[in-house]
Amino acid sequence: MNKDDKSKVEEDFEEIDNFCEECKKEDESVSQNLILIGFKICSSCKTSKTIFPI
Repeated sequence: MNKDDKSKVEEDFEEIDNFCEECKKEDESVSQNLILIGFKICSSCKTSKTIFPI
């Protein structure tokens, strides 16, 4: 991995924020859910989608 590749990886990592795609609120659980389920949603929206999947 050369220097340019490392800078691209760092830029991509910095783009990850904790804003939910559903409700647009900032929450710590967004990054955790991104890792666990692959979606950038907060725990509240995750629960809502589980109960009301439509």
